[in-house]
Parts: sequence; C-alpha cells; structure tokens
Amino acid sequence: MGKQPVTEPFLIEKLNEAKIHFERALDCKHTEFDDLYPYMIEHPQFFWYKRYVAWSELLTIAGLCEELSFDWREQFTPQQVEYIEKRVMSSTVLDFWYEKNDSIEPAQR
Repeated sequence: MGKQPVTEPFLIEKLNEAKIHFERALDCKHTEFDDLYPYMIEHPQFFWYKRYVAWSELLTIAGLCEELSFDWREQFTPQQVEYIEKRVMSSTVLDFWYEKNDSIEPAQR
C-alpha cells in the first residue's frame, strides 16, 4: 500500500470506521480486537477493555480532525458530539449513545 495523504475525506473515512468499531464494541459484536486477542473472550473484563480501546480510537481520530480543522461533528448526533468532547467514556455514554438517534443506523452488522 502506498502512502496516503492526510486529506479531509481520508480522515473522515477513518473516523467513520472508528465510529463503527466503537458501536460494534458497544453492541458486543465482533471487531478486529477479537482477532488480535482471542484469549480475552474468556475473561469478564474483556468487553469493558474492548469498548475502552474502541473509544480511545474514536477520540484519537476525532482529535486529529479537530486539530486539522476538519468538520468531524456532522458524522454524529449533537449528543454524541458532546460525549466525544467530554472525552470520558462514562456509563452515560455506554447507555445512551443511541438515544434520540432514531434516524441514524447502529453499527453495520
């Protein structure tokens, strides 16, 4: 694979991939993380850690978009933007990520 310039469309695509990854982790669906650490499925803390990793990825890419002045917020509901801007993955984020979100589909299955 050749070098990709860091353009707005490229980074927004990566942001959408991170969003799907986080939503799949929220929904306890299979992600790349399961393939990297298959032994963790046997441990109860696995789902919490998997969500934390996906949340960190989402925050990192949103932060890069912000730093580069790319419009990342339109990919999310206003409530989701607020969660991301607060940066803390709280029980509120886990419980209400999809709330008032009827027009946006959950992660692709």
